[in-house]
Amino acid sequence: CYFPKYCKELAQQLGIGGWVKNTKKGTIVGKLQGTKAQLDHMINWLSTTGSPGCKIEKCDLTNWEYVARIAYTDFSIRF
Repeated sequence: CYFPKYCKELAQQLGIGGWVKNTKKGTIVGKLQGTKAQLDHMINWLSTTGSPGCKIEKCDLTNWEYVARIAYTDFSIRF
């Protein structure tokens, strides 16, 4: 499935900054920055919907924090 592609598309639609990438373990990692409403929408998608054809077994959100300034101005797929 093309999870990073769909993740990037939704992040761009929502105005979220950050990045996402596939890992060698077959998981997805990344960083997201945006408003609470933007992130709530994205987290719901990541946890329940995902991209077409993908099966979400678990969604762990770790190392999160509130930031005063947004560091990412766009969203990218890393390799």
